[in-house]
Amino acid sequence: MNLRQLRDTRQLKAWLKAGETVELRERDKVLARIVPEETAKQPIEWPDFEARRKAIFGDRILPAVDQLLEDRENSRY
Repeated sequence: MNLRQLRDTRQLKAWLKAGETVELRERDKVLARIVPEETAKQPIEWPDFEARRKAIFGDRILPAVDQLLEDRENSRY
C-alpha cells in the first residue's frame, strides 16, 4: 500500500479485520507496518458444577462439608 492508497480506509480496515499486516511503502521502500490488534481469547466456558453436584448428590448435605463450613465461620481468618 502506498501513501495515496492509505486514504481508502475501508480497504485498510478490511485487511486488518482479516488479520493481514499492511506495509506502507514509498518507492518500494517499507516505511511502516500496520499490524492488526491481537483478538482477545474467548473466555473458557466452565461446566455447571452445581447442576452436576445436584445430579449426583441430590439435596443431601454431606457431613464433612457441613463441618468445614462451620469451622470456617468459627475461625479467626
